[in-house]
Amino acid sequence: MIQNPILKVLFTFQKFGVKSLLIGGQACIVNGAAEFSRDSDFIILCNAENLKRLKKALKLLKAKNIFVPPLKKEFLDKGHACHFRCYAKSVENLRIDIMTKLRGCDDFEKLWERRFSVKIRQDKKIKVIGLEDLVQSKKTQRDKDWLMIKSLLEND
Repeated sequence: MIQNPILKVLFTFQKFGVKSLLIGGQACIVNGAAEFSRDSDFIILCNAENLKRLKKALKLLKAKNIFVPPLKKEFLDKGHACHFRCYAKSVENLRIDIMTKLRGCDDFEKLWERRFSVKIRQDKKIKVIGLEDLVQSKKTQRDKDWLMIKSLLEND
């Protein structure tokens, strides 16, 4: 069975104990709003221990930083996203975007409290940003995000 590369990333994050939530286009898909997305976006808890676990997971995925800035707390705390391209066989060419802040949204701890879990297999669940927070995070200047909000609300 060929595993979905995004699930492979999610399960790898879980394996290393990375405290993260699936956000962006993939979270829209989980909520029933179809979106073509070539990457996987995550918001993470930004502390030294979680960053250490994340770096181990990214190493297993053979993820390389593809844009500036590098994965450092000082940049994440300023609201910058860190972007990676995976080179491990099962996730080859998948892009991973890591953030710790979402414009217009609460901090990670509050988002974590409002998360929901989706059972993927009998022994695996993924943690996804809550619907209201997802809608708020999609309130951008991009036309496609407003169309996605409409779809998310219709599906709710």
